Amino acid sequence: MARERRCLVLLLCALSFGALAADIALVGLLPGKALVVIDDGKRQTIAVGATTPEGVKLLALESGGAVFEIAGKSRRVALGQSIVSAPGAERPATTMIADSRGHFVVPGSINGVPMRFLVDTGATFISLGAADARRARIDVAKGTPGTSMTANGPVRVWLVRLESVKLGGITLRDVDASVHEQDMPVVLLGMSFLNRMEIHRDGSSMTLTQRY
Repeated sequence: MARERRCLVLLLCALSFGALAADIALVGLLPGKALVVIDDGKRQTIAVGATTPEGVKLLALESGGAVFEIAGKSRRVALGQSIVSAPGAERPATTMIADSRGHFVVPGSINGVPMRFLVDTGATFISLGAADARRARIDVAKGTPGTSMTANGPVRVWLVRLESVKLGGITLRDVDASVHEQDMPVVLLGMSFLNRMEIHRDGSSMTLTQRY
């Protein structure tokens, strides 16, 4: 009887483990290997074709990211970001790793067009330059003219709404943004995006979890 109970406990533990989310952060790329953090554990390296004890398999390395197999599905993770993959996972999340200056500069997209974001909690809106706006097919003529205060003084902007903004596994739609009349080196990921997130900072990492 005791043996049957022990077997039942082990079976329940195995089922519980299989239902847990696999939270995978890609923190580095090496020749033929990826440096990852899984479920907030220690950093570990995975060789292409290998599988971790958590059941995550590295399928391939790509420019700026890696492709993993999680629960039988192929998922791409960009460098410095994370994904959460689990049956019935309710809220998308992504983890970012700060650069040597403490800035969170991460790849994403606006209206399906790749962009380079800089997380900026001091910016009211997502802010992008004129060239990035053209690439994302944003018609500033349909926007509302305005003025934004910057470190160099007031600048002319147009207030618009973005069809979609994607960062890691998070995609938001109908997001307020401002387009500057000059080009900008990066897109500022401001509070019009961040207000819809739960933000958790832990040392050099920041995790965003979508609230709505």
